[in-house]
Amino acid sequence: MRKVNRHGLALAAALFAILAPMKAQAQAPTRQSVNAWTVGMVAGRIEGAPLRLSAELARVLDDGNQFRLLPVVSRGIFDNFYDLLLLKGIDAAIVNGDTLQYFETHGNVNNMKGKVNYIANLFPAQLHVLARPEINSLKDLVGKRVNFNTKGTAAAYSGPIIFDRLGLKVKKTFIPHRIAMGQMKKSDKFAAVVFMTTKPVRPLARGKWPKGFRLLPVPYTAALEDFYLPTYLTSKDYPKFIAAGSKIETIAVPVVLSVYNWRPNQSRYRRMTRFVDYLFKRLPRLQKPPFDKVWRSVNLAAPVPGWKRYRPVQEKLVELGKAR
Repeated sequence: MRKVNRHGLALAAALFAILAPMKAQAQAPTRQSVNAWTVGMVAGRIEGAPLRLSAELARVLDDGNQFRLLPVVSRGIFDNFYDLLLLKGIDAAIVNGDTLQYFETHGNVNNMKGKVNYIANLFPAQLHVLARPEINSLKDLVGKRVNFNTKGTAAAYSGPIIFDRLGLKVKKTFIPHRIAMGQMKKSDKFAAVVFMTTKPVRPLARGKWPKGFRLLPVPYTAALEDFYLPTYLTSKDYPKFIAAGSKIETIAVPVVLSVYNWRPNQSRYRRMTRFVDYLFKRLPRLQKPPFDKVWRSVNLAAPVPGWKRYRPVQEKLVELGKAR
C-alpha cells in the first residue's frame, strides 16, 4: 500500500480551514444582494386562485439572487389595488379588470392609467348567478335579497357594479356564501347568490341542490362593454343545472397581472423589466403539468379592455414580432 503523506494531508486540511469560510462568506447573501432583484406581488386570500397562481409563478421564475418573486397574502382582489398604489415593497398585483374604473372615478390619484398598467391577462372570472326555483330571470331578482359573498371578494366588488349597470335594484347582502346558500335551500330569504370566479365553481358543480335551482343567463349589453367580455357556462361545466349539449350566456371580467409604472430611471423599473424577461422565457414551463391549467391559455399578447399595456411588455412583443 502507498504510504499516506501526512504533511500533505495536514497542508490540505489547513487550506480547507482557511478557504471554506472565505467561500461561504463570498456566497452568503447580503442585504443588497437579497433586495436587488426581489419583486413583491400582492395576490389574494389563501383559498383563492390568484395566490395559487402567484406561488407557481414565484417557483418558476426563481433564479436565486438574480431574480425572486415574493407572493403576498392580501385582504382580497379589490384591496390589492390599494396595496399596489400605497404599500411599500409592492411592485405588482393580481386584480380584476374592472377595479381600474373604480379608482379612476373614486380615487384621489390623477392619471390612473399612467400609474398602473397591465403585464398579462391571466384568466377570465365568470359571473355565476344561482337562483331559487321561483326565479326565472335576472329581472325577477329586483327588490329581492341577493348575496354577493363577503367584502373584499371578487363577487362583492364586481357583482354590485354589474347589477347596477344592468339596472337591477336588489337588496345586496355580503355574508359568507356557505351561510346564504344553506338558507336558500330552506327558505326564500335569499333569492340568489353571485359568484365571480373561474368555472366550474366547486359548490355548484359538486353540491347537492333541490330541484328547480338554476343558473341565470346574463346578457352582454352595451353597458358592460368597457371592462367585461361575453362568455358561456355549459353543460360540461354544470351538468346539474344545464341540459346536455346546452349553454347559457354570461359575462366575464379579466383577472389582470398589473404593475406599478415606475419611471425607467428607477431601480424598481429595472426589476420589473427583468420580471417581464423571465416571464416571457419561462411561461412555457408554467403551461405544462404540474402547474394550474389556467396558464395554458395565457397569451402575453392578449389585450385587457380599458387598460394600458406595460411598456417593457410592449417592447418585448415588438421584439418578438407579436405586438398588436
